[in-house]
Amino acid sequence: MPIHLLRGKSVLVTGGARRIGRAISLALGNAGADVAVIYRTSQAEADQTAHEVESLGCRALTLQCDVRSEDSVRKTIAATVSHFGRLDMVVNNAAIFGSAPLESISLEQWDAVFETNARGPFLVAREALTHLRAVHGRIINIGSLGGMHAWAGHAHYCASKAALHMLTQTMAKAFAPEVSVNCVAPGWIEFQESDGEQSQRLAAKTPMKRNGTAEDVAQAVLFFAAGASFVTGQILSVDGGLGL
Repeated sequence: MPIHLLRGKSVLVTGGARRIGRAISLALGNAGADVAVIYRTSQAEADQTAHEVESLGCRALTLQCDVRSEDSVRKTIAATVSHFGRLDMVVNNAAIFGSAPLESISLEQWDAVFETNARGPFLVAREALTHLRAVHGRIINIGSLGGMHAWAGHAHYCASKAALHMLTQTMAKAFAPEVSVNCVAPGWIEFQESDGEQSQRLAAKTPMKRNGTAEDVAQAVLFFAAGASFVTGQILSVDGGLGL
C-alpha cells in the first residue's frame, strides 16, 4: 500500500503492542499514519512496536490504558489528541480469550471477558467520538469468527464477540454520516506459540489450506482504514473460508 494513503492521519490501536495489534500498528505506520500504541501490561513490547513505527518515518506514542475503565480510556484519548493534535481512527483490538465448558463458567470469568471485549470498544468509541466526528474518522473493531459460529468450549468469548459485531452495526447507524464503523473478524490466526496439532487440523479444514497470520488481519484493517468511507456497518471475515 502506498505510504501516502494515511499520511497525516492519527490512529489509536488498543492492544497494539503484540501479536495482531502489533501487525496492525506496523501496517498503519507503513501506510503513513501516526500511531498511538495502547497497552495494558506489555510496556516493553509497546515500546518496541512504537520504535518500529517511528523507523517507518511516522510518529508513535505508547500509552498504558485499561479499556475496562472509563477514566483510563478518557485520559488515553485526551493524551493521544494532545500529542498528535487530532484523532482520525480507532482500532479496537484489545481482547481476552476464554476457554471453559459452558456449564462451569463462573460469573467472574464471564464478566472478565465481556468487560474487555464488549465494554472496552464501547468506551473507547464513545470517548473518541467527538474527535472522530470532527474529521470524518473511522472506527474498526476486531471481532472474531467465534462471534458468528458457536464454539461450545468458548461460550463467553463467542457471546462477547457477537456483542461486538452487533455494536459495530449499531454504532455505524448511530455515528453516521460523519464516522464509518466496520469490523474485521479473524478466524484461526497462527502464532509461534500456537498448538501444532490443532493448527494442522484447522489448516486442513480451511479452503485456502493454511491458517491466517496477523498480517492477514492487518491488511483487512487497512481496507477499512484507507478505502471508501461509504462502506460502513460491515463485518469482514478473515478466515481463509474456514467459516463457510
